[in-house]
Amino acid sequence: MSVEAAASVPSPATKQKKPQKGLNRIWHTFWNEKYLWLMALPGILFFLIYKYLPMLGIIIAFKDYNLMLGIWDSKWAGLKHFYRIFENPDIGRIFVNTLIISFYQIVFAFTIPIVLAIMIYEVSKNAYRRVLQTVFYMPHFLSWVVVAGIFYLIFRSDGAMNSVLADLGLGQINILSNPENFRIMLVLQVIWKEAGWGTIIYLAALSSIDPALFEAAKMDGASRLRQIWHITLPGIRSTIVVLFILRLGSVLDVGFEQVFLMLNPSVREVGEVIETYVYQVGVVNSNFSFSTAVGLMKGLIGLVLIFGANKLAKRMGERGVF
Repeated sequence: MSVEAAASVPSPATKQKKPQKGLNRIWHTFWNEKYLWLMALPGILFFLIYKYLPMLGIIIAFKDYNLMLGIWDSKWAGLKHFYRIFENPDIGRIFVNTLIISFYQIVFAFTIPIVLAIMIYEVSKNAYRRVLQTVFYMPHFLSWVVVAGIFYLIFRSDGAMNSVLADLGLGQINILSNPENFRIMLVLQVIWKEAGWGTIIYLAALSSIDPALFEAAKMDGASRLRQIWHITLPGIRSTIVVLFILRLGSVLDVGFEQVFLMLNPSVREVGEVIETYVYQVGVVNSNFSFSTAVGLMKGLIGLVLIFGANKLAKRMGERGVF
């Protein structure tokens, strides 16, 4: 063999493996990452069992569902129940109630965790910071039943608040059955219970900001407020945008358990929301097809809002969710 021919033959060291294709490549990747998939398995099973499989029941919205016949043998109804949504006189009031409460939650319950996270981050001593975080996190682990019970004990007509006011010679206040105060009370409950827990992601984002930026700002004479405005807030802006987009997806979800526990006949006119209405119509009155149609409509609105907000965020230069 000539020298040229020998040089043209690739040595074993220079031989490259042929790229794997199709199922072989997928299986090879899966096997190399098997431990990661094993760790993710409980979460995957949770979403499959409790989120995706129940979506098969959406077909009930397009049928006159009969419990005795089952889903597949029930009579097909088409868009009949969706037409009923717009013909129902109560839907408009319930939809407005839901939007108002959700708007209050976005304005206050969404923004307060940001402010709270910045305040905790500004605490210089780590010991004090950990104590504050623990105190603010604790209400999150209370169920809404406990929270509702606490509010009833404090604000009912013969509760602790009115007893103190009576001892001071002041008049009683009516919060639980006053329609003007009901929505504000719901938002205050959400803030008290979830504001501390909502700071976790923001604190993680704050910890990724380069401390050298703050040192440089101090040398330039910037005050703490200037540093927060020009360094801290821009540093977590992308996180705020992503969480805001995800929050818009659940703009019509204001918390069934909370509203259901606090609702009473005196405030039903301003406090009944889509979730409690679906429960009343679907579970109590056994009108499963109509309640499923209402729930599906609510989910579609949330989906449209997520896509719209994500597209708007990308146009503004942010990364978005997808």
